[in-house]
Amino acid sequence: MIYSASMVWAVKRWDYSADFYYNKQILNLVLAFIAFFVVSVIPYQLFKVKKIYGTILVVTFLSLFAVKQFGFSPGGSGAVSWINLGVMNVQPSEIAKLAFILYFAAIFKKKEEKKLLNSFSQGYLPPMILLFAALVLIYLEPDLGSALLLFAVALSVVISSGIRFRTFSYFAVPLTIAFSMLLFLVIKFPSLFFSGKRVGRLEAFLNPFSDEKRYGYQVVNGYYAIGSGGLQGLGLGQSIQKLGYLPEPQTDFILAVISEELGLFGVIVVLGGLFFLIARILLIAIRTTDSMARMICTGVAAWIGFQTFVNVGGLAGLIPLTGVPLPFISYGGTSVLLLSMALGVVANISTHVKISHSKRKS
Repeated sequence: MIYSASMVWAVKRWDYSADFYYNKQILNLVLAFIAFFVVSVIPYQLFKVKKIYGTILVVTFLSLFAVKQFGFSPGGSGAVSWINLGVMNVQPSEIAKLAFILYFAAIFKKKEEKKLLNSFSQGYLPPMILLFAALVLIYLEPDLGSALLLFAVALSVVISSGIRFRTFSYFAVPLTIAFSMLLFLVIKFPSLFFSGKRVGRLEAFLNPFSDEKRYGYQVVNGYYAIGSGGLQGLGLGQSIQKLGYLPEPQTDFILAVISEELGLFGVIVVLGGLFFLIARILLIAIRTTDSMARMICTGVAAWIGFQTFVNVGGLAGLIPLTGVPLPFISYGGTSVLLLSMALGVVANISTHVKISHSKRKS
C-alpha cells in the first residue's frame, strides 16, 4: 500500500523513482525487525537498572533539545520534529513515548518496593515533572498531537501501576480542571495559542467544506477517497486521490488510500489487525504477576491504541488533524522502528510469563 499510495507523489512532487518510498520503507522494516529481535532477547528487568533507564532519558531529552537546533520538517509544511541522521530521519517525540513507558514502569516498580507508591510528593511528583518538561519541548516544536499522545500513554502507565484513586486524584482532578479551561480558551480564542495554519485546521475540523481549497483540502479529499471506495474498493493501485489530490498520501492519510482501493474490507483487515495486536498485549499484561511488566504492556497497548484512534479520528473528521501516522502501516522509519522495539520488550515479557506459568504447573 505504501508503494501504491506514494508512486505518483514521488514522481510528480519530488522527481524520485516510483518505488522510492517503497524501497526506503523496506529498509526501515529490515532495521525494525533487527531491533525487535535484539530487544526481545534482552530481559525486560534490565530496564529497572537506574543507569539504563537514566541513559535512555538523557538520550531522549538531548534529542528533544537537538530538534530546536537541527530539526526540520519534511516538505516544509508541518512541525519541525525531525532530525536528519543521514541514514534516516529520526523523530525524537517517538523516542520519548517508549522512553517514558520504560522509565515510568521502572520507577513506579521501585516506588512499590519502597512502599512509596501512594506518596504523591515522593512517589509521583518527580516523574511527572520530567514528563511535563518533555511535553513542553514537544509542544514547542510545535507538535500538539504527539504531546497529547505521550501524555495519554504515560497516564495509562500510571493508572496501571496500582495507584490508589485518592492519590491519583491529587493531580488528576486539578489537571482535568486545567485541561477543561485550556480547551475552552483554545476553542474560544484559538489565535492566542496557534499559528494561522493551525487555527485554519481547527476551523476545517468544525466545517471542512467551508474552506476546502485550503485548510479543509486534505480532510475533504480524504472523504472523497473513502466515499468512492465503498464496500469493495476501486481495486489495488486504482486510487484517484493519490494522483496529487492528497498531499503525502503514504503517511498519515494512507488509510484513505486503503479505503479507496480495497474498500471497507481492507479497512476492517487493517484495523482488525491492530485491534488484535492491542488485545494480545493487554492479555499478556493481565496474565503477568510482575507489576513492571504489566505497566510496560499497558503503556505499549495504549500507545498503539491511542495513536490509531488519533489517526483514524482525524481521517474521519472526529478530531482535528494532527499528522500522527497509523501504527505499522504509514510510511516512516522512526515510528515503525520504535514500535517494533516496544513489541520486542512485550515479546520478552510474554516469554517470561510463559516460563513462570510452566514452572507453576510443574
